[in-house]
Amino acid sequence: MKFGVIVFPGSNCDHDAYWTVQHVAKQPATMLWHESHDLENCDVVIVPGGFSYGDYLRTGAIAKFSPVMESVRKFAGNGGFVLGICNGFQILCESGLLPGALLRNAGLKYVCKPVHVRVENSDTPFTNACRLHEVLTIPIGHMEGNYFCDSPTLENLKRENQIVFRYATPDGEISNSANPNGSLDNIAGICNPGRNVLGMMPHPERASEPELGGTQGFKIFESLVGAMVVK
Repeated sequence: MKFGVIVFPGSNCDHDAYWTVQHVAKQPATMLWHESHDLENCDVVIVPGGFSYGDYLRTGAIAKFSPVMESVRKFAGNGGFVLGICNGFQILCESGLLPGALLRNAGLKYVCKPVHVRVENSDTPFTNACRLHEVLTIPIGHMEGNYFCDSPTLENLKRENQIVFRYATPDGEISNSANPNGSLDNIAGICNPGRNVLGMMPHPERASEPELGGTQGFKIFESLVGAMVVK
């Protein structure tokens, strides 16, 4: 399988994702330039974290108009796997590939620390290596990670089991104290109805090697590799 990592002006986690795919997951990877329509026959597209286009206007608002995202929308519509991490999650919401929006953190401060997230759906290409309700420790680093959607959308996310990760305590309790940014219903990650597009605020690429202090984030990449083998 082949991974593509998009590079926007202002991306700063693209090389982290590339390294994890190529050197830890041992899979072919390529960088995809934001001005190109060519996804280079990739099986998975990663929309990485960072500050695409300087986060001008609002996070992801300019990136959604880039030529590469037009191709990503078509790719996702045909069932291709798309993983949006942090700013990538924001871009996927702005692009209409995922519902809702990411707002300023409730505390109006940039938050950068390890958090605990509970796996709410292990039946996706991104979480098949996880156990249902398993708690993973993965870092976050964002100013606009406060997930919000209207009540009908939230009810639909719950009904269709599209909430993939929730912020939790180390023992898996969903509580206000475990919520680092004020996200609605402690949501840390969601998928589309087809289960082939995932957006998540935590950075799994920053928790994929022992040298980084933890490896639980690597389960996301391990799941994708396994899903492609089955596919």
